[in-house]
Parts: sequence; structure tokens; C-alpha cells
Amino acid sequence: MKTAGEIRIIGGQWKRSLLTVASKDGLRPTPNRVRETLFNWLGQDLSGLHCVDAFAGTGALGFEAASRGAMSVLVCEQDASLCRSLLGLRDRLSAKNIQVSQGDALTHLSRLAAQSMDVIFLDPPFGSDLFMPALKAASRITKPQGFVYLESDRVWTDEELAPLSLSITRQGKAGMVCYHLLQKG
Repeated sequence: MKTAGEIRIIGGQWKRSLLTVASKDGLRPTPNRVRETLFNWLGQDLSGLHCVDAFAGTGALGFEAASRGAMSVLVCEQDASLCRSLLGLRDRLSAKNIQVSQGDALTHLSRLAAQSMDVIFLDPPFGSDLFMPALKAASRITKPQGFVYLESDRVWTDEELAPLSLSITRQGKAGMVCYHLLQKG
């Protein structure tokens, strides 16, 4: 697999560990600055939390959560070669709190119990029609007062999210990436 570079885990027990970024169309790892902002919003210590990194790609968000003490992180990725990289990284770090699962993210989300997760990371391919189905699935499995992190190519509004019992607590923009921290009401 051809690589385009590397990014680093920025906090927790695996701080400074490198993640390989494959050269694949549409693969956009969450920038360091955005991840740093997100984990400032969520808190640096995620001990005891159950998380899902849907549409994982490099796995940067899921591995960052696991590095910061999340009890369990389900990392979902459809691409077989990216899954092999994620499994290799998990083994290299001895990350026993991470489960890597290959397949469709929406299918994985639909199999999880209602209100069973504390934090869901959503970063569907930009330009796809996966955003609303992913948000619906995430809302169903997020615990009350839990969080959904959404990266998108556009800004979402509270009016769009209200029917899903989600509201925007924080948001920002970095280049072409609009990022939102949503909370389940």
C-alpha cells in the first residue's frame, strides 16, 4: 500500500505514536489541530467511555480516544487494506481496548444496542449521501447526554439535527472541513 505520510496521536498513553496515512482517494485524516480542539472539548481523559469511530480511515479519532483511556473503541472501516493497517497499528500498540471491524459503517452502527455508546465519531466521505443515515444511526446508539462528533463539507444547523435529538454544543472550520460536537438531548 502506497503511503502519503504519517500523523501522530497527540495525547494520552500513545502520545507521539505515528499512524501511517495511505495514499487513497477521499482519505482525509482529521488534522492535528482539529483533533486537539475536539479532545479539548471532550476532555483529555475518556476513562470508562465506550466509543465508535465509524468511517475510520486512518483510525486517528478512535486511536486518539483509546489513547486517552476509553474503555472500548469500535473502529469501523470498509476498505480491506486500511483495515489491515488498523489491525497492525492496534497490535503494535497492544491496544486491547480497540476492536477493528471491516465492513459498512452503517451496518455496524445498526447492530449496536440503543443508547449504548458515549461518543460516536462520524466522518463519512464528503459528497456522499451517508450523512443523514449516519447521524440517525449515531443518535439511536448514543447515550443521553453522550456526544456525536461530525466532520462534514458543510455546516449543519440545530434545526436539521433537532429531529434526531441532537444539538450543536461546539463547531469550527479548518480549511474545507466543518466539524461539530453534537450532544444527545
